[in-house]
This record gives sequence, structure tokens and C-alpha cells, in this order.
Amino acid sequence: MSVSTHAPNVPSLLNGKWPDDVGILAMEVYFPSTAVNQVELEQFDGVSAGKYTIGLGQLNMGFCGDREDINSLCLTVVRGLMEKNNVEYTDIGRLEVGTETILDKSKSTKTVLMQLFAESGNTNVEGLDTTNACFGGTQALFNAVSWVESSAWDGRFALVVAADIAVYASGNARPTGGVGAAAMLIGPHAPIVMERGLRAVHMEHVYDFYKPDLSSEFPVVDGKLSILCYLGALDRCYQRLADRAGSPGKPFTIRDADFFLFHSPFTKLVQKSLARLKLNDFFRDPAPDTSEGGVYAGLDELKGRTLEDTMGDKAVERLMMKSSGAEFQAKTDPSLLLGREVGNMYTASLYGGLASLLATRKLAEIAGKRVVLFSYGSGLASALYCLRVSPDASPKSKLAVLAETQSHIPLRVKSRRTVPPAEFEKTMKLREETHHSAPYRPVCSPDELFPGTYYLASVDEKHRRTYERVPLEAGVKVFTTLRSPLREATA
Repeated sequence: MSVSTHAPNVPSLLNGKWPDDVGILAMEVYFPSTAVNQVELEQFDGVSAGKYTIGLGQLNMGFCGDREDINSLCLTVVRGLMEKNNVEYTDIGRLEVGTETILDKSKSTKTVLMQLFAESGNTNVEGLDTTNACFGGTQALFNAVSWVESSAWDGRFALVVAADIAVYASGNARPTGGVGAAAMLIGPHAPIVMERGLRAVHMEHVYDFYKPDLSSEFPVVDGKLSILCYLGALDRCYQRLADRAGSPGKPFTIRDADFFLFHSPFTKLVQKSLARLKLNDFFRDPAPDTSEGGVYAGLDELKGRTLEDTMGDKAVERLMMKSSGAEFQAKTDPSLLLGREVGNMYTASLYGGLASLLATRKLAEIAGKRVVLFSYGSGLASALYCLRVSPDASPKSKLAVLAETQSHIPLRVKSRRTVPPAEFEKTMKLREETHHSAPYRPVCSPDELFPGTYYLASVDEKHRRTYERVPLEAGVKVFTTLRSPLREATA
């Protein structure tokens, strides 16, 4: 059945009111089929044992060869979401891509994705690409939610894509790379809802990480500055969110949310980030209980200091990581499966964390819970916001279906092909030498890609790219059928 993409009076179709519980209806995450082990990479690079695994908190790093690019990643993750949830392309009214992986200074990745809509005939799809380092995916999500909640909404779903290929030149930053994509279907009556009013933003001009050379995939990075910027932005956002979420006599603290998810350049920074939030709580508390068994036990030495003068203090950092250890294990560690195994997916990193949480926790452990998410993009743009998970954990609930679609992630992580560091380095060299080459025919074999993966077939002399798809081995497993409010109202 086709559906009109013109809805002149949507409120009347929805009983005279705008939609409630707008949020994430469905998710799909993609990461490549190849990875390099960080222990082996330490040995190959000749660095001290534990530098990447303990110092950065990483286990493996996903990477891709010359068959995959930002367009193929997005094609793969969107097609996967649409198929698994049996969504018709005519039910999409907005599509926005958040990415910092740029192939063309004019043509957006969103327009490349429109080839998936061709058969349906749906060309009435708002949205384009949004770019600022790792923050573009979050801004695309905010825009999608705002569209559904606005007078511009036409009763159809919004689709958000966050995807990137994170590669660095040889050196200290290379082990913090990664690659991945996340797609999210946005609409009303969602099992994961964006909490209205609980959002705080911090924006600033700084050169901590940027990509001025458009002929190269590699960024210019000031690692120490970037970490200080990240933690400083976290402070600002948390203070603003706490002011909004708290009430007189009951300040907001990390005890008022069940899970805290963070953008993850490397997972040790995530652990430091939760510790930083507890430090914020300590300084905001007019009478912090530092007695034995108290919330802030062992922190007496911090009395008389200020939040600002602790920034960059390694002793304070270690003290707070120890103090917040239990909270980290309960509230944040469940979100780090993909962060440790795939690495930094840039715009998709935070949403890989959300998918990891859904994939590794039982429904009863997440139903009805509040999730606080911190998004950071160098340059800089940052936000802290809240999601509320539906309390309905019944077997056929929307939440149960959403969690089931993420349940394959741990097995897929284990099914990857782990290659020797020498092969990884060879592939990185190939990408560097062929970046933006035209005409070009990729040399890596598509046979090594996961079933259902789109890949680059060729680039012609005018830089026009064509893509093909690895066949699915056993067809598509459909978990549910999602229909837009417009379709349901006009059925």
C-alpha cells in the first residue's frame, strides 16, 4: 500500500494534538568485519605493554579497507534498519546524516542514500548532512526530534544516521581510531523517549582537533588539549543540566540517573568522565559526607579546593576514579562493549554505546530507567541530555523488540576477522595512497565483508562512485513492522 507524502492537517489525524513520547523507535548499528588486536598492536609498535589496553582501555580496533567509505557505511546501516523493522521508504519524511567523513565538498551523503528510496518513488524527504567533528550525529538527532514535535511534521518518521571512519597517521593517536555507523528511527510513542527540557549545551571556539587538509583523511590533533576541552565541556553541560533537573533542597546528582553514556574516543576517558561528574557533585554539595560509608568517603583532602583547580590534576583524577568505581561499573561500563572492541566511531560512538547497553542488559534492568548521554565534538560542540526508557518490558513490547534487534551485537563482534598488525598497517597505507583517487577500482575483496554490506565497486574519472551489496546468506530476519502515524491514520 502506498501512502501520500502530503498531510495538510496532521493534528486532525492525531486526535487534535501533537505527538507524545517522541524518541527512538528502532536502531541499527554497523561496524566492519575486520579488526586489529590492541595487545598485538602494542608489540608491533614497540610501545610499553598496556599502553593501549590499560592506558587507553581498548581491546580491539575496527577498520576497513578501500571497499568501504562513508557512503557505503550509511547505505548498509539504513538498509539494515529498514529491512529488520519492515519500514516502507514512503514512511520516511526526514533523513539527516551526521558525519565528519567528507568525500565531496558539495554533494551530501544524504543524497547518496536517496538511491534506496528510488523504487518507492518517495523524493519528499527533508534533511541533509550535519557536520562538526563527532557531534554531527547528536545534532541530527536533536533536529529529527524537533521536526516531529513541530508544526512542520507531516506524520511520517524521521531517520537519523551517524557514521564515520576514524583514521590517524602513524603515531600515538592511531590506536584511538575505529569505524562504524548507527541509524535511528525517530517518531512518537517510542520505547526510548527524549526527555523534554533536560538538555544542556556548551559551544566554544578551539583548535583541539580539526581537518584542514581536504586531500587527507588524517586530522590535526592536540591530544592533551582535546582531553581538557572534553572534560571542561562536560563540566559546563553537567552544571547546566543539574540546574535544570534539580529542585530547591534536592540537587541533581549522578544518583538521579540509572545510566551515564559518553562519547568514547577511548574508554579510559569515559571512566574519567563519570569520575568527573561525581567530583562536580562533591563540590556542589554544601555539606558533603566524607565519613566512612558516606557518599564521598575518602575525599576529605578535596575540601577547600575548587572544581577549576582540579582540572588536569592526576592525583585528583585517580582519587575520583577510585571513589566512583562502583558507580562506573553499574551506570557506564555496560555501554562500552563497542567502545572497547571497535574503537572510536566518531559521530556513531555515543549511539554505539546505547546499542551496547541494550545488547548487554536484561530488559528488567533497563525498563523505566533514565539514561544521561554526553556528546562531544572537537572545535567544539557538546551536549548533555536525558532519555527515558519505557517501563513496559513485556515480551512483545516495543522495548523488547528494540532490544532484540541489538542482541546479535556481541556475537557479531566475536565473528570478526582479527588480522595481524602488519596487515592493518598495509591497509592503512592503501587507504592513504588511494584517498580520492579517480578513476579507481578497489583492490580489497568484498568476500570478506559481512553479508548485507554495501561496498564501493568503482570510482570513475569524474569521481562518481557506484556501490554494490554483499548478498544476504539467509534472507532478512524481520523483527517487527513499523508504520508511521500518517499511514495508520489514513489506512
